[in-house]
Amino acid sequence: MNLVTRAGLLTLAISCATGAAHADLGTIAFVGGRIIDGTGAPAIENGVMVSMDGKIVAIGSANNTPIPPDAQRIDVTGKTLIPGLINSHGHVGQVLGLESGHYDRGNVLRQLGLYARYGVTTVNSLGDDEYEGFAIRNEQDPLFIDHARLMVAGPVLAPETVEQARIAVNGVADQSANFIKIRVDDNLGRTAKMAPEIYTAIAEESEKRGIPLAVHSYSLEDAKATLAAGADFIAHSVRDTEVDQAFIQELKSRDVCYSPTLTRELSTFVYESEPSFFSDPFFTKEVDPAVMASLREPERQARMRDNASAQHYKNNALPMAMRNLKSLSDAGVKIAMGTDSGPAARFQGYFEHLELGMMVDAGMTPMQVIQSATSVAADCLGLDFLGSLEVGNWTDVVILDKNPLEDISNTKSLNQVWIAGNIVPSE
Repeated sequence: MNLVTRAGLLTLAISCATGAAHADLGTIAFVGGRIIDGTGAPAIENGVMVSMDGKIVAIGSANNTPIPPDAQRIDVTGKTLIPGLINSHGHVGQVLGLESGHYDRGNVLRQLGLYARYGVTTVNSLGDDEYEGFAIRNEQDPLFIDHARLMVAGPVLAPETVEQARIAVNGVADQSANFIKIRVDDNLGRTAKMAPEIYTAIAEESEKRGIPLAVHSYSLEDAKATLAAGADFIAHSVRDTEVDQAFIQELKSRDVCYSPTLTRELSTFVYESEPSFFSDPFFTKEVDPAVMASLREPERQARMRDNASAQHYKNNALPMAMRNLKSLSDAGVKIAMGTDSGPAARFQGYFEHLELGMMVDAGMTPMQVIQSATSVAADCLGLDFLGSLEVGNWTDVVILDKNPLEDISNTKSLNQVWIAGNIVPSE
């Protein structure tokens, strides 16, 4: 079934606001910049993009794109415009500093603002979402918004019987969740794995309720089994062995998207010493120095160096994930940028830029990576009117000082972020 249909009530209202009665916000013209529209089309040099009341009404070269006389002109000469980044797998609201258990309205909004300041204009929160997150999702006005748009999945379901599985799915579906989320993973043999009859029941009930099912898995065997049961979104890389042609064909035939979350693996071992990004001003401008101090503690670093799981993720899982990403991308599988950011020390906003760089390191081109983080992610999440700089879409745009097609790390040369024609405050 088409994911847009299965997503049910997104409640983002992004597709129904065209005829809504809103105040006239006027017309803005971004003039003179390089425009990478997110579709994979060649960049437009010396481009013009005109936004009216939060939506794009014209886009093209300066030679053939008229600018309305009443438009507010924003000179972006020498800069590059890309669509707002979309994180297909994040988490919002639980963590403060390095501690979980801080879910409240203020923390959700704080983190959505943080994502936005890093150019992440939409985040799909795949699990541990509570009442306040649903409320914020429900009330966000697509025209008057200056923080990241939010999608929610509710709790990560972990029922122990088929009957509990059906009850749990219906409980989340009754809140119009954007996704159902489960884990089918034994955490390298440390925990019990969800049984096939349980995840099959969840998939069947999710299908009945029209809510797409996102699955956390680790192994190729489990990814294939949950896909066969009806999974709609593979939320992490296959990390135990190389993907095979059968898995590739099933992903493509069912039009299922794959989110690599390479930075999730990175986070398991990178603090065994001081990460290079601790000296990156793009990182330090938003991080709490006390958090950095904690992550620098010699005892903490030693524990990570001595942790067998961390070293497995470093030496085995991450290299395999990167090889599989290259194979799947080359085969034409839809790759949706996702990070699993949000848990402690998986830094929201910054890790999305790290993920883009790691995807290039895995063998994708900068253009493919930009598509993955914009139009492809929007398609995978069933989001109309987002993900590309095209007429009719919301004016979610990131303005960069440098060209990311030359070096994907240039996404960190962030100058301004706009969401629905609203500039995101710097703090």
